[in-house]
Amino acid sequence: MVVESYKELSPSEFFYRNRELAGFTNPSRSLYTAVRELFENAMDACELHGIPPDILIILREIQKISNEVSIYRLYIRDNGSGIPEEHILGALGKMLYSSKYILRQSRGTFGLGGTMALLYGQITTNQPIKVVSATLRSRKVHQYTFSIDIRNNRADVKDFKRFRNKERWHGTIIDFMLEGNYSRVRTKIVEYLKYTATIAPYAEITFIDPEGRFFYFKRTTTKLPKPPKETKPHPHGIDIEILKKMLYESDEDMTLLEFLTNKFHRVGNRIAKKFLAYARIPGEMTIKELLRTSDRKLIERLYRALQNYDGFLAPSANILSPIGKEAFKEGIIKEFEPKYVDVVVRPSSSYKGHPFIVEAAVAYGGKIPGGPGEIVLFRYANKIPLLYDEGSDVSKKILSNLSWSSYRRPMDGPTAFFIHICSTKVPFKSVGKEFIADIPEVEKEIELAVRELLRGLTRYTRQVQKKKEAVKRLGIYQKYLPQIARFSAELAGRKPPDVTKLISRVEEKYKVKKEIKV
Repeated sequence: MVVESYKELSPSEFFYRNRELAGFTNPSRSLYTAVRELFENAMDACELHGIPPDILIILREIQKISNEVSIYRLYIRDNGSGIPEEHILGALGKMLYSSKYILRQSRGTFGLGGTMALLYGQITTNQPIKVVSATLRSRKVHQYTFSIDIRNNRADVKDFKRFRNKERWHGTIIDFMLEGNYSRVRTKIVEYLKYTATIAPYAEITFIDPEGRFFYFKRTTTKLPKPPKETKPHPHGIDIEILKKMLYESDEDMTLLEFLTNKFHRVGNRIAKKFLAYARIPGEMTIKELLRTSDRKLIERLYRALQNYDGFLAPSANILSPIGKEAFKEGIIKEFEPKYVDVVVRPSSSYKGHPFIVEAAVAYGGKIPGGPGEIVLFRYANKIPLLYDEGSDVSKKILSNLSWSSYRRPMDGPTAFFIHICSTKVPFKSVGKEFIADIPEVEKEIELAVRELLRGLTRYTRQVQKKKEAVKRLGIYQKYLPQIARFSAELAGRKPPDVTKLISRVEEKYKVKKEIKV
């Protein structure tokens, strides 16, 4: 008879064994994911505190292991808010320890990507990690060299130094080794940074790659979007386990009326009273009485009522941080120099109690990549470019199912669509955060935005076609009208008239001298 053996895994050991869940699948994808995760943390550390990001990334090849794998040194420096000394080892040396475990829009979703990148580096190179950080207005700079104790899920400190912060520098530097294959992921990393610069014209991004190439994405504005705000859960955005957790973590002497008004988003006293009457639960009942009642189904009844009651206000979008129409347009012009660009920002909406905003843009010509007539899609979620698994994304589905015969677009070059969704909870389909699920509410808003953009693009295309036809007609007039005037004057025995004024009137009528504005 076989006797089963049981053991417990620490969070670090679980993700060590299952690193594919976080996008660390092979040397090339892992290198891309490490750069992306740490870069996103750097951007958030700046934007959340209203600091125009200035981020330096240096990737150097240290040792070639084989034709497919090398050891690289990855150095990332930002000018963000820094990490408080007491949280440095927890934030970067402990799995599932993060500042992102609150309800707020952020680039990170699971709060483990940065630490997972460091863990991946450690298990592939057996080298320690160096972190340097100083908070805003700090008089000290703290430097830790550590490895991650996988079994105990904590940082194992090798060295610690504290320096005087004479220059009042603030930010974080991460310096570590990892395995990768840059040649296979070179294009993706550069595209990721370029596409981020497209929607963040307020960021200064510098990347020096292992081949010594220098990529610089210049800041063109210092105006940042408003930072996102922490919020409370909406009644429609919780499940029964979250409700239980909220109840157990609240003051047991709090009444249910107080619980609803204090713990939920946009639930005031009047709405709470109406809801409790709908749920047939007394508002003066305390949490202690609810948890200790002999009616075990009372909590479940409360939960079902929270889900089904339609009198709650929709979640507010004021807590979100969209790109903004001006910044979106400026970034596209900065990076792609298109002939035409238009941006649409949809009104806020919600799904399952989570507010979201869809921003979309269309651009044509200039440096838009692709061939004549090609449709190019750029996808973003909470200001993150999504480069993989495009075919599974809701935006791709919408563009594929559109009736293109109803619209007109220029066919002498590619047309690009930029789709961005920001939310407190983006409906990703996987831990790798590469494509968005086709949630009906989200799908509807994206489709409405795309159709609005296409109507504007159709008007532009007709203007362009009208201009081309006018130029063609004017060419005929310019060629033959002077001759017709001369022959007619000779037949009539008169002096040939000056036809330049007539041609000028034709030019004015068709506006062929005027450029169609971007």
